[in-house]
Amino acid sequence: MSLRYLKSMPTVLTLTSAVFACIALWPAMDRPARAIDRNAAYDVLDYASPLELLLSPDGTRLYVLCQESGEVRVLDAATYDVIKKIAVGRMPRGISLSPDGHRLFVTNSWDDTLSVIDTGSLTVVATWPVGAEPSGVVEDPTGKRLFVANRISNDIAVLDAQTGVEEKRLLGGRGASYLTLSPDGRRIYATHVYPNPSPHRTAPESEITVIDAERAIVVDRIPLHAVAGVFHLAFSTDGRLGVVAEYHPKNLVPLAHLEHGGAFADTLTLFGADVGKPVEIPLDELERYAAQPFGVAIAPDKSHIYVTCGGSEMVTVVDVPRLLRYTHTHPGPHVQDLSASANYVTARIAVGHNPRGLTLSHDGRKLFVANRLDDTISVIDTRTNRVASTIALAGPKTRSKLRHGEQTFYSAHYSFQGQIGCATCHIDSTFDGLTWDLEPDGFGRDIVDNRLIEDVKDTEPFKWNGGNPNIPTECGPRTEKYFWRSENYDNLTLTDLTVYIRSLLPRPNRWRLPGYQFTPAQERGKALFERAVDKFGKPIPETNRCSFCHSGPKGTNQKSFDVGTKKTTDNPGPLDTAHLTNIALTAPYLHDGSARTLEEIWTVFNPEDKHGRTNDLTKDELNDLIEYLRTR
Repeated sequence: MSLRYLKSMPTVLTLTSAVFACIALWPAMDRPARAIDRNAAYDVLDYASPLELLLSPDGTRLYVLCQESGEVRVLDAATYDVIKKIAVGRMPRGISLSPDGHRLFVTNSWDDTLSVIDTGSLTVVATWPVGAEPSGVVEDPTGKRLFVANRISNDIAVLDAQTGVEEKRLLGGRGASYLTLSPDGRRIYATHVYPNPSPHRTAPESEITVIDAERAIVVDRIPLHAVAGVFHLAFSTDGRLGVVAEYHPKNLVPLAHLEHGGAFADTLTLFGADVGKPVEIPLDELERYAAQPFGVAIAPDKSHIYVTCGGSEMVTVVDVPRLLRYTHTHPGPHVQDLSASANYVTARIAVGHNPRGLTLSHDGRKLFVANRLDDTISVIDTRTNRVASTIALAGPKTRSKLRHGEQTFYSAHYSFQGQIGCATCHIDSTFDGLTWDLEPDGFGRDIVDNRLIEDVKDTEPFKWNGGNPNIPTECGPRTEKYFWRSENYDNLTLTDLTVYIRSLLPRPNRWRLPGYQFTPAQERGKALFERAVDKFGKPIPETNRCSFCHSGPKGTNQKSFDVGTKKTTDNPGPLDTAHLTNIALTAPYLHDGSARTLEEIWTVFNPEDKHGRTNDLTKDELNDLIEYLRTR
């Protein structure tokens, strides 16, 4: 189920157990499935959820960033025994070492802080405030500056590496997240997980932001055309080859059944002196896809590239000499060619649930892979391309309903040929910033914006026309029919998936003041949101007040209305009232994503005042209204 369709699937019958044939709970690849404790409360089991990892400069320690437990686990790299667990902040996302290896930096994405760990004492020696939702972090080779990518503020903060004092901000791509230092230390390369703003129904545009480390300025933006979702980037040791893992969505054409071409291509973009002009190449092959590429590493001898594929639960191995030979002799484009990867992909290694970060030993003989939803680390022998051992992080022996639902959400196992999973469109359980032409409503009709699924509990009905009454209906047989085209969930798996979706909490709102107080602008905006009379003294009908449709704690009265925003390509009928949780993060807006900003909702797409009474407002008053909405 792709949860973009929480607001975009047709009505289906309420699920009954009879709908679900006796289909066994799926094991991932060849591993035995962990038993599910059906009686365990879904919110009490303490998982580690390893997300990223790296080795100390001398190769004796393995640092594992554990997102759910909010800690760094330090392992002996030879025995894999735990040396220490170091508590950090909420929802840690990025980790890096200083060039001398004396300090470990961890970004805490829900705290907006950076933890500084002394690797000698293995203690947190400083906690510094940074930007909104910090993700990636690197220190320059001189130890003078730290660079931190902030996912919500879409920028890279430049800090004094010794004091944490911020010097400046550099504009990155939307959802700036991952940073990589070039081998010579002269450049920092930043990627971003959401596409940059672009005209409605045009190909998404992303970039690699290139920063001069010494001067702390942006010196280049490498365009990534038709790419949305850009993750880790790696360089060869000689600096001549750069590789970035990414998604290539096919959202501009009708999303037909997956057997007619799918919804995403899973690709790498190559750049640098070895390739010249950047080249995008697919990792997929016919009947086998590399869903949700995330982590990437290049062997020290530049013989192979390793890519974690979170939805496919595997590591894809690329032969670099064969890859370069292929790209030099085949001009492309390559993205749609499912025969291309046979020329350079040499292995697909099954690992654990949702593999994410990875790192190579210094001699390149071992590849460590963090299996986020297994609480394990796969150790791959790169000479045989086999998992030599599996490091189990201490945690629950059973799999809770919540963890099983999360595994289902991130897996591409259910879709035809394993192409996509829920998390392909809802990156890190959020959204993808794209609009889609979905098949059930008719080709070329009812273009739909992908909505944020945080805090979606108790905001039913779903689908933009309000046709689906609850999450089990949304995620059930009709999703499988139109999108998976493969197999059905059994009833317990669907239940667990529903539990996970309903458990998703909103990330902290960065526009709220402590104690939920309002700034003067937010106070004025709140008054406009709740007003019953316009500026000319005319009463505003109750159904045309912002506060009527967007009432309640989540900003929706869970009803449908005609607010005058439908286009000629839309089918008739009212639109569901979207909830307002973290609305500031989720551009584009309206049911079809035609409004690029909140302001455009009322300045471009509300000429008749059907979507609230706003034509009497000045520019400053609209700004106040938007400031209030950002607090929701």
